[in-house]
Amino acid sequence: MKRRGAIMLLSTSMVAIAGLITAAVVGGYRLNLTPSEPLGLWRIEKLNRPVEAGDLVFICSPPTAKFEEARLRGYLRRGLCAGGFAPLIKTVAALPGQHVEVTDHVVIEGRSLAASVVRKTDGEGRTITPYPGGIVPSGHLYLHSSFASSYDSRYFGPVPDSGLLGLARPILTFNP
Repeated sequence: MKRRGAIMLLSTSMVAIAGLITAAVVGGYRLNLTPSEPLGLWRIEKLNRPVEAGDLVFICSPPTAKFEEARLRGYLRRGLCAGGFAPLIKTVAALPGQHVEVTDHVVIEGRSLAASVVRKTDGEGRTITPYPGGIVPSGHLYLHSSFASSYDSRYFGPVPDSGLLGLARPILTFNP
């Protein structure tokens, strides 16, 4: 009889946890476990205006070979976006029509972007090829994180704004 009760409690607990996780995902809540932004609970907030430089956003990367390679290298996590990628939390650094120069750091419209050192190798010593720079195309965004080892547009270039999920709002976060 005790075993039956334990199984019932475990089953009920698992169903409750699954329900809470589903409600959180449907409600726009996400858990960030990457150091690009503070760790913890975030919420995707609907964007009711055009995206602006400086906005902190949730965005899905496009399902391309470059992003699949990044996932295989451990730069990206699995998630619910197309291609099986988790959404990124990044700051919009440049908008369509803006000129981006990438050398040993990033320059946008002639102004250096803070905390934008461009690395030649990743944390494992593997070569990482930076984006060569250029004009951000229509329908694309140039993304950045001030975390030095962030995988962002310094390396993958502008991404389609069609992957934009909304603004990223911290709910319960901390910096390790």
